[in-house]
Amino acid sequence: MATIDTPTPADTRALYDQTASNWARRAPASLSDFTARPPVLDLCEPVAGRAVLDLGCGEGYCSRILAERGAQVLGIDISERMIDLARQAEQARPLGIDYTTGDAMRVACADAQFDLVLAMFLFNYLDVAGTRTTMAQIHRMLKPGGHFVFAVPHPAYAFMRDPVRPFYFDVAGAGYFSARDLRHPGKIWRRDGVALDVQMVHKTFEDYFEALRLAGFTTMPVVRELKATREMLELDPEFFGSLMDFPLHVALKVQRT
Repeated sequence: MATIDTPTPADTRALYDQTASNWARRAPASLSDFTARPPVLDLCEPVAGRAVLDLGCGEGYCSRILAERGAQVLGIDISERMIDLARQAEQARPLGIDYTTGDAMRVACADAQFDLVLAMFLFNYLDVAGTRTTMAQIHRMLKPGGHFVFAVPHPAYAFMRDPVRPFYFDVAGAGYFSARDLRHPGKIWRRDGVALDVQMVHKTFEDYFEALRLAGFTTMPVVRELKATREMLELDPEFFGSLMDFPLHVALKVQRT
């Protein structure tokens, strides 16, 4: 696979419009449903009674969990097909979630509207400039005292492991710094053997912290490096075994003062 150096919102929209049905689920299915989403959703607490924006919501998996925990949720995603699936799930089992199609860099929501903004694996589809723009938008939409929680592939992961199952990004021989701001194709597997296409516009830890600073966040973030656990290994040794002791994802939680 080749490294692609021109990431655009249209590329992301097309990818997920084409593969949306593979992401639809009612229970944990993909690797990151085990290794990332549960600890990130725990970082979001408390959510009961809170106004929450799930930015880059996909087909609504996290939105539904947040709503089940008592949040008032708006889900936004760039993929019309993903939003169609989210609305179908809402119609089948109403939780009071509103879904709309939109570009994360141009969200038309009121200032100081949300208690929490969640961006689950959104920024790996944005370049440095897009990340800065989007984080500034998020800061604007958060109420004072509100929290911003986001997760991305761990910036070091793709450079520590060969591009093999069950999770990889192909950096085509580039290094940690030379791969910066370039888009790299990857795959993440479901436990049933289905491979899901994903992408990473590589950014360093410095890029993420600088984007937060420029957006106006002034408090120290909570940082969690996420990994496969012993409990996961016991559940499915073949699936999780090769990932033990690798930093798979990183999650951050920061408050708007």
